[in-house]
Amino acid sequence: MDFTQINNELGNLLGVTLFDPQQFTSLVIRFFINLVVVYIIARYFYYPRSRRRDYMFIFLLMAMSIFLLVSLMEGGGMELGAAMGLFAIFGIMRFRTEAVPIREMTYLFMLIALSVINAVARGDYHPKAEYWDGVGIVTIVFVNAVFVLMAWLFESSKILADNCSKYIKYDNVALVAPDKRAELKADLEKRTGLKIKRIEVGMIDYLKDAVLIRIFYDEYADRGSSIAEMAKMPR
Repeated sequence: MDFTQINNELGNLLGVTLFDPQQFTSLVIRFFINLVVVYIIARYFYYPRSRRRDYMFIFLLMAMSIFLLVSLMEGGGMELGAAMGLFAIFGIMRFRTEAVPIREMTYLFMLIALSVINAVARGDYHPKAEYWDGVGIVTIVFVNAVFVLMAWLFESSKILADNCSKYIKYDNVALVAPDKRAELKADLEKRTGLKIKRIEVGMIDYLKDAVLIRIFYDEYADRGSSIAEMAKMPR
């Protein structure tokens, strides 16, 4: 009994074949392309600014899980429906056990989208017409390169100027007057060690001699921090 007969017998008996070389090769190639691109985005674009290993772990595990889940589903309608369902679930859930920062959520959705694209991007052969349709390796590589390019562009300090900010609970209400803004800026720069470009004054508490201030600055090493824009101290 040859290999084809074994596959046919198992298919008829169990509903699953022993091995499909074409399907397996396609899955392995797309899996490693997806793994490499997801790792590059998570490790070299997200991690250097946030330094959050826990989120990086989530990105990698979630992306590869989504890829394998969608890859092994049958039928294009099922794949599209599953992809839309996954986006809806995450949109509702948003990791309810923890307040996930918007930057981390954006990366998560982007990597899920990339994994779904890599999972459904494959070609199909039509033996009667003797032609292939679907997506080729060149197209898959191009789409993945576009995702990497987008991450690089939007993480570049030149593209997103004046996008780094912090909320500060300030203890000198006397300096928040408009005519003393230069003194306020000098004091904040001395305390924080940052070159401040703009200041916004928020709620003032005269009883506690405190004011909520938001500072804007251009510091590449600090840009994109997960807690940079927290408006109050955690309990």
